[in-house]
Amino acid sequence: MPKKPIFTSPQEAETAFYEALERGDLEAMMNVWSEDDEIVCVHPGGARLAGYALVREAWRRVFTGGSRLKVQLLALSTVHGPFTAVHSVIEQIGVVGEKHLSAPVVATNVYVRGALGWRMIVHHASPVPPDSVGDAPQVLH
Repeated sequence: MPKKPIFTSPQEAETAFYEALERGDLEAMMNVWSEDDEIVCVHPGGARLAGYALVREAWRRVFTGGSRLKVQLLALSTVHGPFTAVHSVIEQIGVVGEKHLSAPVVATNVYVRGALGWRMIVHHASPVPPDSVGDAPQVLH
């Protein structure tokens, strides 16, 4: 079994998350997530999924859809502490090869630092109307 990467910052973990999403790479995606049963994922319009097995299965279904996604992040806001980081982003998602972009999605990503570096524990994404996307501060203290 290959070793999981150690993410040395929440931003490094977040970059790996979105790269795995764009590649449709389930193993890379799950490398970002904590293996705790307390993890939570909510896809736009979807149910609250708690626990490693449910989160993994949800991502497997997303990736078996056949479409490769492209994601542009807008309006990143962050709150960082020594062991926890919360990122709020607006995701502009499209399908590779198509010009049409979906409506923006607002997402909150929560990371915790442990013995194996930073890992995601929450990803909650919800659709928002395009005219409600405003400018957000870059860093919250």
